[in-house]
Amino acid sequence: MKAIIVGGSIAGVSCAHSLTLAGWDVLVLEKSSEPPARSPTGAGLGLDPQARTIIKSWLPHPHLLDETTLPLSIDQNQATDSEKKVRRVLTRDESFDFRAAYWSDIHGLLFNALDPTMFLWGHKFLSFAMSQDGSTVKVETLVMETQETVEIQGDLLVAADGCLSSIRKTFLPNFKLRYSGYCAWRGVFDFSGDENSETVSGIKREYPELGRCLYFDLAMNTHSVFYELINKKLNWIWYVNQPEPELKNNSVTLKVSQEMINKMHQEADTIWIPELARLMKETKEPFLNVIYDCDPLERIFWGNVVLVGDAAHPTTPHGLRSTNMSVLDAEVLGKCLGECGPENLSLGLEEYQRIRLPVVSKQVLYARRLGRIKQGLDRGGIGLEQKHMPFFSGAPLV
Repeated sequence: MKAIIVGGSIAGVSCAHSLTLAGWDVLVLEKSSEPPARSPTGAGLGLDPQARTIIKSWLPHPHLLDETTLPLSIDQNQATDSEKKVRRVLTRDESFDFRAAYWSDIHGLLFNALDPTMFLWGHKFLSFAMSQDGSTVKVETLVMETQETVEIQGDLLVAADGCLSSIRKTFLPNFKLRYSGYCAWRGVFDFSGDENSETVSGIKREYPELGRCLYFDLAMNTHSVFYELINKKLNWIWYVNQPEPELKNNSVTLKVSQEMINKMHQEADTIWIPELARLMKETKEPFLNVIYDCDPLERIFWGNVVLVGDAAHPTTPHGLRSTNMSVLDAEVLGKCLGECGPENLSLGLEEYQRIRLPVVSKQVLYARRLGRIKQGLDRGGIGLEQKHMPFFSGAPLV
């Protein structure tokens, strides 16, 4: 049985692992011309214990995951008084067992553990058609380098094509993402070779537990996230309420002008403590993400086409869920298809949907509420700590 995976991001490569282990032949189509190198738009992420266990089971050298991540053992929320430039701790959880990672490091670990011949880089998905009896699916793709069109046939199509999924749109033509009401400035500050600078000394004085703490700073109608990555990098995110911007090039990452960056720098001075504002201003190439999610879908497969990752459940980032949900989607999909066997594909997909939909639906809605509270768009009613996320201690796999 042959599975065609559209999308070579973490959701796609995770499915390549799980389906290969389940006995499937796998082909991954990705429009990028080559595997992603480290870039600012693939900034930081947090991995929970369950996702880490799954990833390690896929790697020939599991210890590499710990070597390329830093612990996040503390989850701390603190309030910032923007006028007096002082802060006070609101909540502190010292049993927060996550690890901080660079997106491209995790992708690289997963990709390098696979047979590179199963990837077709520079292949842009165009369309698909299911056979009359529903037993096969034919995918049409554009080879970017030559501009020729190629048809590929398989038994299963896995849509790992992100929150703007074109495959999902085929089945849900009226589907629309829900704009959260805010965007996120993001940046990675590199202090390698500059560890004794005034900026780094100041930030370490104000955030003394960098390297093991996930800091949330809450000000009036805004909040920021701050933590350390491996190799002397500091990852920050700042959520800003604003009208919905216009998306271009089918991407939720906006192209920012120097004027937009300058305005962000000025606002940082008025809202955050001087040490954090200074670090934001000294960060090279900050970028802006538009934050979307969607109401839970009623189904995530049709025939022999299945959604995984952000294609199945676009989410806001406030529960550190996106990557973790993608890894669990892949693991559950592989287990369900492996246990039901190729002759019972529809049964395996039904089981995948039955296990994952209740989990991801509750997590997406909880992350939405948490973000709205931290942005001053909603009143309280839920705890600020990550540990209150549904299925925080583990989601069912079978």
